[in-house]
Amino acid sequence: MQTIGFIGTGNLASSVIKGLSRQDTDFRIMAYDVFQEKAELLAKTYGVAYASFAETIQGSDVIFLAVKPKDIKGLLDQLAQFNLTGKLIITVVAGIGLSVYEQALPGIAVVRVMPNTSSAVLQAVSGLARGRCVTDGQAKTAEAIFAVLGKFLWIDDSKMNALTAVSGSGPAYFYFLTELMALAGEKLGLTRDEAEFLAAETMVGAGKMLAESGKTSLELREAVTSPNGTTYAALESFRQAGLADIVYQAMEACAKRAEEMEGEYV
Repeated sequence: MQTIGFIGTGNLASSVIKGLSRQDTDFRIMAYDVFQEKAELLAKTYGVAYASFAETIQGSDVIFLAVKPKDIKGLLDQLAQFNLTGKLIITVVAGIGLSVYEQALPGIAVVRVMPNTSSAVLQAVSGLARGRCVTDGQAKTAEAIFAVLGKFLWIDDSKMNALTAVSGSGPAYFYFLTELMALAGEKLGLTRDEAEFLAAETMVGAGKMLAESGKTSLELREAVTSPNGTTYAALESFRQAGLADIVYQAMEACAKRAEEMEGEYV
């Protein structure tokens, strides 16, 4: 049984730990956070072990870095004081490329990952970038972790900012659109509860269709859009408002911010 040691227990780490704890896996989980009460509460909630920083590093086969980008330089300095030979570093720290880790920890295996918060319900999609020192066995370990949490895709590290714009931040776009649909429904005469229920359940159903129908999003959209019908009227309004450009500009801003962060904290 391999041990995964989490350094940092924020929202994303909590989602991953929750997802792993809900499955019968061959992983033992340890957790450390500079805010001890936070880590202890998470450990108690999901039945994982709370440990000190040194215990987590020394006792783990996989070290899972889930800290804020501003803290990564200090953390890498600390990690460099330990013997990490044979260990796998998995990092979900946004905006920090593989080269930073490989320069700070020469010869150590590093996999950079951008999951999303749907890990908590085992429906995440995670982008994985493989460092130069990662063995095939370690790559399989990373796959085993993220396969439990949903689906994964190996990509080149240079594409990670684009992936962040699509799937890393993607759940927030989905929630925001659901929120806007509910607000519009309320303005059209529904009660708040009615509008929120209808918007949320519609999105859940549409997501399930996309996941299980075997059809593309384009095919599904066309199937429910009758010429000059109600759906057509709504979509045409989106087009006239320039929704495609708005979505691209938003995702471009996300990717650009991720790129900017790469130079801010190292």
